[in-house]
Amino acid sequence: MRRRAAGLLLLATAVAAVFVARGEAPPRPPGQWWQRAGVEPRYEDLSGLRVRYVRRGRGPAIVLLHGLASSIYTWADVIPALAQDHDVVAIDLPGFGGSDIPDDLSSSVYPSTVLALMDRLGISRATLVGNSLGGVVAVMLAARHPERVRRLVLIDSAGFNLEPSRRPLILRLLGFGPVAAALDALPVRRRVVTAALRQVFYERAHVTPEKVEEYLAPLTRPGATEAIRSLLNQPVSFGLPALVKEVRVPTLIVWGRRDRWIPAADADRFASAIPAARKVVLEECGHLPQEERPAEVVHLLEEFDSGR
Repeated sequence: MRRRAAGLLLLATAVAAVFVARGEAPPRPPGQWWQRAGVEPRYEDLSGLRVRYVRRGRGPAIVLLHGLASSIYTWADVIPALAQDHDVVAIDLPGFGGSDIPDDLSSSVYPSTVLALMDRLGISRATLVGNSLGGVVAVMLAARHPERVRRLVLIDSAGFNLEPSRRPLILRLLGFGPVAAALDALPVRRRVVTAALRQVFYERAHVTPEKVEEYLAPLTRPGATEAIRSLLNQPVSFGLPALVKEVRVPTLIVWGRRDRWIPAADADRFASAIPAARKVVLEECGHLPQEERPAEVVHLLEEFDSGR
């Protein structure tokens, strides 16, 4: 353990030295993607927790759940098309985006927040769509509250990769206290975000200045990186992968073949654990199909949700 800690500290020191030598400009205001998606941010106070969300369209409800260190922004390019025939709700999970960062960020906060918002908005049942960490939350809800979940869609979902040894190096570093503190104390967040985005996208052209700023902005809030570290240090409490076997609702699994963070082999694990699950693998696509291949994701969701 001491040898591992020393190695991580040495790596963090080297990385930080490179970033500091290059310098860092102040964060720029994020772009106005809301107009492109045709939505406006809304807020609800749920038991003292201020939660940001967007809502657009009419029809069967679809609830979109983002991944770790992400936000509603990840769904910007799929919301307009989905909203033509659906009541689409995208949530900033607690600790991320524009939602409050609770003092106790336990795994139970996420499913309870989603259910509370559904109740507040009058949504009795919905198709849940979860990417990465959002997939974990969706699985928890589908397994424990199947009466609220019409269908389940997992997009490059976490669940079988929660052990620290299976995480990408950058997440292992962020989950290691001394390293995370060292990186957080230095003006390096934009380059860390850029490096992470270059890993999660197959096509580097998707890593635009707008995207970097949208992912960076929420991470500059006080307590934001601590929230990520808290989550990374409590994987067992999510109850996965054991809960996956309890899912009985119709399920679609969508995966990017070139996902560098969660390998496509995990799609097979989900498909084997969930009865009659349908699996679709997108070639030349990374960890965020909803951003890299939005039209295909919309088509798959509409086809699946209609029962075709």
